[in-house]
Amino acid sequence: MSHPQVWFITGAARGIGRALTLAALDAGHAVFATVRGEHALPEHERLAVHVLDVRHHDDARAAVRAAVERFGRLDVLVNNAGYGLIGAAEEVTEAEARAIIDTDLLGALWLSQAAIGPMREQGSGRIVQVSTTGAVGSMPTLGLYNAAKWGLEGFSEALAAEVRAFGIGVTIAEPGGVDTEWGTGSMRFATPLPAYDELRTGVFGTAEVPWPSDGGTGGGTAPEAVAAALLAHVADADAESPLRLLVGDDAPGQVAAALRMRLADYGRDARFAEAWAAHDED
Repeated sequence: MSHPQVWFITGAARGIGRALTLAALDAGHAVFATVRGEHALPEHERLAVHVLDVRHHDDARAAVRAAVERFGRLDVLVNNAGYGLIGAAEEVTEAEARAIIDTDLLGALWLSQAAIGPMREQGSGRIVQVSTTGAVGSMPTLGLYNAAKWGLEGFSEALAAEVRAFGIGVTIAEPGGVDTEWGTGSMRFATPLPAYDELRTGVFGTAEVPWPSDGGTGGGTAPEAVAAALLAHVADADAESPLRLLVGDDAPGQVAAALRMRLADYGRDARFAEAWAAHDED
């Protein structure tokens, strides 16, 4: 897929979405970029900017139709829109829980559903789900975010097997830390309970939430580097490409640590340890 393509990118106003939009344009592709509101994307003959709240099923389908009508086809869907939520399970309200699941999980599902039809008709396409290394493990007070991303990976793994025969590929991108406003100005916070102050201090170094933020970034891999990795992956991807793509120098270590912890937990059951050892021998 190295020829000029049509990309549909959600959450394009900033961070990874903005960097990927600009990189795709620089590579000669056309981009249908969705935003929630204000943005500073440049005017470009190969760029269409569309206001979309990915939580709304019918609007997501209409946006995909608009992209196909504008550019004639759809080659790559990037489900990037999402946010983080700090809150222990006891602290998170029903509204907060439903909002992050609707955005980070169901929004990607609605757009994936909408994209399959035109991709199937043309016999090709790739769906890129922007996940996280937090979809392999979990972190105290980020449980609802972890749940949304674990769910994203669950349906996407099944989706990959469902659409392979249509010439459609699926990629689950797992970035580690990314130098965006995700953990600072874009983070959302549940109302804290004092019972969790000690836990928050141990995890974050402070019990104060929201934590002080000047709107800066939290460090990590530059979004431009993430965009370059995604572009390179899509250009080279084929039916034999791995489902999961680790992005950033810290991502492999984070995944390895999470998997070691899970295997150690399973290993407390002697039956699992025996089955695992037998699998290794095979």
